[in-house]
Amino acid sequence: MARCRHRGPKAISSSARPTPAPETIAKEGVARGTTKSFTLSSKQSTIYNPGLIRDDVAGCTNSSIMTTVTAPDDKSHMVVTTSHPGIWSRTIDVYVPAQYVRGTEAPFIVVGDGGSNAYKDLATTLDNLIAQRRVPPMIAIQIGNGGQDAQGSQRGREYDAVSGAYAQFVEREVLPLVEANAGVKLTKDPDGRATMGLSSSGVAAFTMAWFYPDLYHRVLAFSPTMVNQQWPHDPSLRGGAWEYHSAWTGPAGPHLISKAGVLTPAEPPGVPLIAAAPVKPIRFWFFGGDQDLFYPNPNIPDGMHDWTLSNALTAKVLAEKGYHYQFLFVRNAKHVDRPTIAQTLPSALEWVWKGYPIP
Repeated sequence: MARCRHRGPKAISSSARPTPAPETIAKEGVARGTTKSFTLSSKQSTIYNPGLIRDDVAGCTNSSIMTTVTAPDDKSHMVVTTSHPGIWSRTIDVYVPAQYVRGTEAPFIVVGDGGSNAYKDLATTLDNLIAQRRVPPMIAIQIGNGGQDAQGSQRGREYDAVSGAYAQFVEREVLPLVEANAGVKLTKDPDGRATMGLSSSGVAAFTMAWFYPDLYHRVLAFSPTMVNQQWPHDPSLRGGAWEYHSAWTGPAGPHLISKAGVLTPAEPPGVPLIAAAPVKPIRFWFFGGDQDLFYPNPNIPDGMHDWTLSNALTAKVLAEKGYHYQFLFVRNAKHVDRPTIAQTLPSALEWVWKGYPIP
């Protein structure tokens, strides 16, 4: 029987509950922004139509993932047979600050996994920070994910793919609807555009800026999934997001491996993406916990599913390349730790937007 485990952003947070930052609490006399919402269906999409649906056991989240196996001779290649085309519908919530002047172009932040309880204080936090002139008056666009979690799901397809597809989905299909439905204009200046996410949407936030630094310069992520979650398997990048910071862990060197009964030379692991590329104009804030995730399925020991290690290795390679980044290693903190978010969200937003002009 499949074990019911959930890997995504609803994971239970640390038992230690520090006091939330004061900026997350509504204050008298502070002008409050408004939030407008609309829905988007896969029938309206070009990039993600059709979507993906995975047939899990009823009441057992991620049951397919807990029982799946990997391809012969490649533990980085998960085989998911229960995934098939389907229809998704998502909600998009648009926060518009009280200071927004209609008709003007505004800076904005794209927020993955929109609607998560982790963002319950986002509007209030922005109200306070904007009033204190610590961040610019910005539009915040929370985009719901396409559904489910991990390999074989629409959410996993969107967030864990190391490609520019999700950024193009946002640019071509979401942002025009935001402008039309919320009555705002969004800046084209990449220095005035930020991305934010948690878990897999956290690595998606980084991926958006990585593939399109001409669109996004500022990134904020909570427990980003810098591990091998990409699905379908991409032979050209076998380690998925793990390869941002580290080489693929599969067989390398002069050894021979068996593929369909034929012995062939093993392929080399390749150079990690961040190390191999020229420095990009990305400003990146992220945290990871000392009690973050390991992959729950013992059948997939690919060596590329340690969230705590992956975040530390990401910080290491960013430092070696000279990136502007801030990494918080949080003790007694679990995956997407809610108390940590409540304590750090205001300062993280302020750091991410440092250097941007505030009128």
